[in-house]
Amino acid sequence: MDPAPATPRWNLERPYLTGRFHQEAKAAAAAQGLGSKPFSLDSFSRGAGAGSVIGSYAVSVQELLVIDDLLSALVGIEGRYVSIKRVRGKEGYVVFQIDSSMDLALQELTRRIFPLCEDYVLVSQFVESRSHFKNGLVNHALAAALRAFLLDYQAMVAQLEHQFRLGRLSVQGLWFFCQRMMSSLNALAVLVEKATSNNTNGSATLNLLQSQAKAMGGDSAVRSLLEKMTEYASAAYLRMLERWVYEGVIDDPYGEFFIAENKSLQKESLTQDYDAKYWQQRYSLKEGIPSFLTNVAATILTTGKYLNVMRECGHNVQVSLSDNSKLMSFGSNHQYLECIKSAYDFASGELLTLMKDKYDLIGKLRSLKRYLLLDQGDFLVHFMDIAREELTKKPEEISAEKLQSLLDIALRSTAAASDPSHEELICCVERSSLLKKLATLKDLDPADKLAAADVDRSMQLSITGLETFCLSNKVQWPLSLVISRKALTKYQLIFRLLFHCKHVSRQLCAAWQIQQAFRSVKILGTPILRSSILCRSMLKFVNSLLHYLTFEVLEPNWHLMHDRLQTARSIDEVIQIHDFFLQKCLKECLLLSPELLVKVEKLKGLCLQYATSIQILMPSIDVANSENTSKSRKSRSRIDKSQDRDQQLKLASENVVMSESILKFEAAFNSELQSLAPTLSNSSQAEPYVTHLAQCILGVRIGQ
Repeated sequence: MDPAPATPRWNLERPYLTGRFHQEAKAAAAAQGLGSKPFSLDSFSRGAGAGSVIGSYAVSVQELLVIDDLLSALVGIEGRYVSIKRVRGKEGYVVFQIDSSMDLALQELTRRIFPLCEDYVLVSQFVESRSHFKNGLVNHALAAALRAFLLDYQAMVAQLEHQFRLGRLSVQGLWFFCQRMMSSLNALAVLVEKATSNNTNGSATLNLLQSQAKAMGGDSAVRSLLEKMTEYASAAYLRMLERWVYEGVIDDPYGEFFIAENKSLQKESLTQDYDAKYWQQRYSLKEGIPSFLTNVAATILTTGKYLNVMRECGHNVQVSLSDNSKLMSFGSNHQYLECIKSAYDFASGELLTLMKDKYDLIGKLRSLKRYLLLDQGDFLVHFMDIAREELTKKPEEISAEKLQSLLDIALRSTAAASDPSHEELICCVERSSLLKKLATLKDLDPADKLAAADVDRSMQLSITGLETFCLSNKVQWPLSLVISRKALTKYQLIFRLLFHCKHVSRQLCAAWQIQQAFRSVKILGTPILRSSILCRSMLKFVNSLLHYLTFEVLEPNWHLMHDRLQTARSIDEVIQIHDFFLQKCLKECLLLSPELLVKVEKLKGLCLQYATSIQILMPSIDVANSENTSKSRKSRSRIDKSQDRDQQLKLASENVVMSESILKFEAAFNSELQSLAPTLSNSSQAEPYVTHLAQCILGVRIGQ
């Protein structure tokens, strides 16, 4: 907000141009040692009799003299026998005093008129002070309305003076004619006194005006006056409100509007910062909302935000304005509320149509489901085959550019080639495991984060690209409002869980294929047979987990979100539905349940270690690999090869190291699987989805 222009010095240095000259002149006279005699313009033309006390004159003459002084006092000017005294500690407050030698009856009537004079000075001083630039448009408008009222008041004083010059005005008559203005000017004086003491501006001034008008319910004339002042003062505020709800522009040179703009927050942060606050804090509500807008303040804020989004997209927004849609006043007919609601409905519908039609929001969400939630997995199988060598490296040794090239090859050679959105996929390699990544997010409690991090350190796994690889997606404005960096991170967490499950399943399948070579060795009860059974159990566990994640969590929640998006009426509702979908998926995928996730990760780790050990320890790899055999061996007969193969397999079955390893994996896997059941049982009481997980993984229904 630009600083307010300064008030010209001449407006302060030349008091005779303002309503404060009677005070300035008196202070100057006192400083020059002219005595304590009150200063009056009439002192230059009253003659030698000016030094006499008023009590020395006849009562009829005293009345004429006091009327003359009262007419001056009514517009804040001292007379010969009526003086003005400032109130210490209260700027702009004055009291009027009368010569004590005056007739007592005249003194009583005169003192009854003094409150009107004092109220005039107070209101006049407020008008002068609130006309400065720094006080804002609402105070400017109120000061202008008060100045117009004071002009009517001064016209009344001029008419009374005219009657006095014609000899038709007495003190009683003056008191009678002042009655009409007494209550009105007093109400305005109370108003400006509160406004001055609280230093109100903007919405605070409007709230004060409304509360004062309501307090005057017993005096219809005064209430009507205060309502008129409210109408005048709110005109500038209405113009600011009108520009915001019809154009999305904050036209607030003095910081009075109840909506603030934080220009330091840029829309680019939505795709870069996990905790981006652009949508929540770029435009926000300030304190001091006008009381008549409190119930619709959020609607007003949202309306302008929607218009801003469309303007930043280069979309020309034309709100059809009619006489009925203009914000004229905050009257009791609540016409302004209808205008605000209409503006909101228009902005909301227009932005939602823009997002769905021009920017294909639903198509973008479907693309994220296809690639990051592995709805279309053929490209992934091909990618894991051709990128295996690169993915088995440590994360810091992996070339992201090479992975991106391999991903492009996999996408172009599968059904994904016909989908133009595949070009927006980006390869990413994290530097930490899934558990450590979850520990850094703010969706978990500190204790759960610590537990996840501690268990991750205790697992002692060698992290490779297979544990840290994930996909990302290019998201452009304004889709980044819905698919923000935070939302995309949640998609990536789910992808990493699914991708690693796929990797474990592939490794177990490779181990299973190796063990098929032992079918010819019919030795019951050996560790080889137990290994085959263990491999089937591990495959069942991993595939059941994948089935649960895909068909029990992601698919149902996706269709539920898709149906809700069809009936959404605003972009905020879309954001809420999408965030709810992601949060529910994270929760039901165990990513927000560290205790269960750690158990599952341990089981997956055991499966992976087992599959790796089988591929290393079993000599059947060498037997089956024809490329490593010599030319002389290729020429041997099929019978000789079969006998040689059976002999090696029998030796393998008697290998002590392999036997011990298989028994160790079997014991560890069964132990972890059995310990998972009570954990699931305890969690199922608070989380119903755990029952489905137990049924898929363990084949039992918890609670039965």
